[in-house]
Amino acid sequence: MTPAGDPGTPGFDDVDLAWLRARGSVKWHRPDEDVLPAWVADMDFPTPPPVVAALREAIDRRDLGYPDWPDGSPLRAVFARRMAERYGWAASADRVREQTDLIQCLQLVLHLATSDGDAVAVQVPNYPPFLATLRTMNRQVVPMEMEDTDEGWRMDFAALDSAVKQSGCKALVLVNPHNPTGRVLTRDELGEIAAIARRHDLLVISDEIHADLTYAPHRHIPFASLSDDATQRTVTLTSATKGFNLAAVRCAVTHYGPDRLLALRDSQPPDLYGTVSPLGVIASQAAWEDGDAWHRDLLSVLDRNRRRVHEVISRQLPLVRHHLPEATYLGWLDTRPLNLGESPVERVLREGRVLLDGGAAFGSNADGFLRLNFATSQQVLDDILERVTAALGARNGG
Repeated sequence: MTPAGDPGTPGFDDVDLAWLRARGSVKWHRPDEDVLPAWVADMDFPTPPPVVAALREAIDRRDLGYPDWPDGSPLRAVFARRMAERYGWAASADRVREQTDLIQCLQLVLHLATSDGDAVAVQVPNYPPFLATLRTMNRQVVPMEMEDTDEGWRMDFAALDSAVKQSGCKALVLVNPHNPTGRVLTRDELGEIAAIARRHDLLVISDEIHADLTYAPHRHIPFASLSDDATQRTVTLTSATKGFNLAAVRCAVTHYGPDRLLALRDSQPPDLYGTVSPLGVIASQAAWEDGDAWHRDLLSVLDRNRRRVHEVISRQLPLVRHHLPEATYLGWLDTRPLNLGESPVERVLREGRVLLDGGAAFGSNADGFLRLNFATSQQVLDDILERVTAALGARNGG
């Protein structure tokens, strides 16, 4: 439990339930009032002060006219500079294009680069909207199964190579850091995927939106930074919205490595796929340029919270398998050893009045799993964990 008298981290641990329940966003607005939500991947923390200040300045200027961006928004150069400074990747600002969110980025790339019935490899379990996108677009899913080992979640690269060859795969969707397991792939692991992509001439679509939420000593490595070949076959998708809690500003970026694909994208009618709001660009730019101090505090809080989840689950629900996530603010819990006889999401909601995510929407191998969002205050997190462990039958005295 939270130590008595411990105020926690100001700006993160001093949020209260009344403020959270008054918010209009879906995480807290949709559930019943007696339910604690830890499902959708939004954080419970207030908007970073530098972002608030930048948006307020734009509003105070009454500056909501058409932006003067003849060569694209300023976010293109901001993204390229951030990649160079944080990861040593010489991304080209000229190859960056803005979209409203990461799902749209993925859908656009799949629309331009693949055809009806084409095979696309993707990790499973995975972010449900990505899997739903592949089904809706009638792309054949080639599953890259994440395997639960004593050392954490791993990929079978020999199996991936064989599956890609047999299916005639055209593209590979890589989520790294991985949602929902929290794995951060090492350089060697990424190199295995790069070799498979080169051998089978795959387009790699790399979702790196959780990169800002990587915990030391793990380090995010942009896939496109691995080699010249990786650069030329990779489309990188990312956004400030996940790491800085800005989902509502609707702004993401795509970095196109393949010349042909970038030319095809730019040959489309300019507004066919929508344009981003200047306020979204202002918010994202403020986060990436001025939000580092806030973000350091955020990672400290999330690091504490991930350890708290792991400690409580390991002690009170020893049969539930859970690995300390290397990135993200999401815990991935395997409740199958409990033999609940029902969906753990439904059990926890009914018995504990906590709304979590999980189950088959994350893939065919995700039944019996729970995804727990721990991006909240220490008091709310402790309340969530107390309810969840009780609902799942925590042993007495834990």
